[in-house]
Amino acid sequence: MNRLTTSGAGYDLARFPEDPRDPFRAWDAADEYLLRRLEGTDESEPVDLSGAVVVVGDRWGALSTVLAGHRPVQITDSYLAQRATLANLDRNGVDAHAVRLLSARDTPPDRIDVLLVRVPKSLALLEDQLHRLAPGVHAGTVVIGTGMAKEIHTSTLKLFERIIGPTRTSLAVKKARLVFCTPDPALARTPSPWPYRYDLPEGVGPVSGRTVTNHAGIFCAERLDIGTRFFLGHLPARSGPDRVVDLGCGNGVVGLSAALANPEATVTFIDESYQAVASAEETFRANTGPDAKADFVVGDGPAQLPPASVDLVLNNPPFHSHQATTDATARNMFHGARAALRQGGELWVVGNRHLGYHTQLRRIFGNCITVAGDPKFVVLRAVKR
Repeated sequence: MNRLTTSGAGYDLARFPEDPRDPFRAWDAADEYLLRRLEGTDESEPVDLSGAVVVVGDRWGALSTVLAGHRPVQITDSYLAQRATLANLDRNGVDAHAVRLLSARDTPPDRIDVLLVRVPKSLALLEDQLHRLAPGVHAGTVVIGTGMAKEIHTSTLKLFERIIGPTRTSLAVKKARLVFCTPDPALARTPSPWPYRYDLPEGVGPVSGRTVTNHAGIFCAERLDIGTRFFLGHLPARSGPDRVVDLGCGNGVVGLSAALANPEATVTFIDESYQAVASAEETFRANTGPDAKADFVVGDGPAQLPPASVDLVLNNPPFHSHQATTDATARNMFHGARAALRQGGELWVVGNRHLGYHTQLRRIFGNCITVAGDPKFVVLRAVKR
């Protein structure tokens, strides 16, 4: 936990789930830059926050916690960001109802007077969000984006310009920038081009040629990523009424493959991204019959599952948290998978060879074998003894 100090107060903030080994703070220089601009402490006029304030993409709830007195609406695609926001409000003695939490799948407010956008890593997610938010923006809306300089590109500015109105950037301060956008009511309001659909290539097992639905912001939304493709070629062949989990499901291709290969199985698709779970459900429903059994869960990985209730977990863990490279997410997934598995249950993982997941799996499970590998990827199997 760290303390963020503003001109008005100090706030104890942490990421979620809180981990004393995590070296990263719950905010960065981009959040600080935006807060200084709102307060007028950077020699500018303070922003009037008396109207309807919407905070988009607040990564760990730092912005929402500081602005809670203005009763903002927070919009995020991340379940973990929502949990972090609630935890940070609580640790600072703020009523949870001070911030209205919406997901990226929810309908945005009809009127927005101040729109604050933490620029996401995914340009597609930004595009989808701006399209959805544009109808609530009016000529007097204050629109400010923020991000680290390396996150804000010409393509970022063009999206604001095309969807909302004329756009400019600030000078960089501590490697962070602000984006100032002036709404143009004359701009035509067009629907979001998302979701995007494509057909899977041949040679990827039961899902060959199947159509995949991808909502904005999910990993490799425009093509099948090579790690997943490698994984699909080495999934376990099983039969019977297994309970299978596609952990960190993305668009659900891995879980769909397991369901098609074993129609008796019940597959649970889990991801912390609302867009991902929506993608997985649409992909599954479009490619299976009415009797296919599946559950779709937005949540903190297998922590949502009863202990010792699962036969097989399939996992392609991320190794980035926004711009930071970290194994914390994978480590949490592996521990959660072990708790959710029955005795004899198996965790199958695909990952970049250099990440060394076999070492963590041996530490957590006491065993790990390499099922398949190539110069870039490995598929690993660990069994709960």
